[in-house]
Amino acid sequence: MQVRDGPAAVRGDAPAPNCHWPTGREGGEGGRPESEDLPLAGHSEPLAEGGFVRKAFITLAALIALAALLVPSALGASVSVRVEGRTLSIFGSLETRFEAGANAMQALDLASLRGEFYYHVTTTSFGPYVDQIGRHPAGGTNGWVFKVNGASPPVGADQVQLSDGDRVLWYWATFGPTGGPPTLYLTRTSRNCFRVVSENDQGTDRAAAGALLHVNGRRVRTRAGRACVGKHTGAVRATLAGAVRSNALR
Repeated sequence: MQVRDGPAAVRGDAPAPNCHWPTGREGGEGGRPESEDLPLAGHSEPLAEGGFVRKAFITLAALIALAALLVPSALGASVSVRVEGRTLSIFGSLETRFEAGANAMQALDLASLRGEFYYHVTTTSFGPYVDQIGRHPAGGTNGWVFKVNGASPPVGADQVQLSDGDRVLWYWATFGPTGGPPTLYLTRTSRNCFRVVSENDQGTDRAAAGALLHVNGRRVRTRAGRACVGKHTGAVRATLAGAVRSNALR
């Protein structure tokens, strides 16, 4: 299988089985016996309704049930995964949570299955590197990077262990002398009011002054990163020049 990646850190003839019943007594040698021909099972107990049941079967069933309780879940953490492309959202703008694997690379892979989008991973001396998501391959100062809970981890995506409730963001970025662009995160303060913050690579946020909220074809300018949009039916998102668009809220 081709794993999908991009700059995640612009920095990855058996013999026939023996017959399990005795030689047949009806229908000739080797025929399958009738139930009355079979010997009673050893160590059996009569049931109230009649018939017998082997204790071994009871013990086996009990062990299976116990094992099912003791085996830990193999599912990954329940997290939200969002992928923001160069000009539009590729996956998860509403940040729906789902079992997304153990690390940020697995989260991207499972998101690609759910969203049916392409990504490519190349192997480097630093580990797996995501060099393309969707239609755009990395190149020059442009590439694909990720954040977990608003911060850019100092290790590769395959090394970032996820916990329930984490939010994973993969996004297209253009890097300059001061690094990549900030990312926007939108929260609700009341039914029709919102707050948008700008998060830097360290995960430090500040009010996204001048950000615009987009809803129902309208744009509402925020003041100190806050604004109310009034009654609405569509999703609300935030944009700001030089920053990665925000998640969406209904």
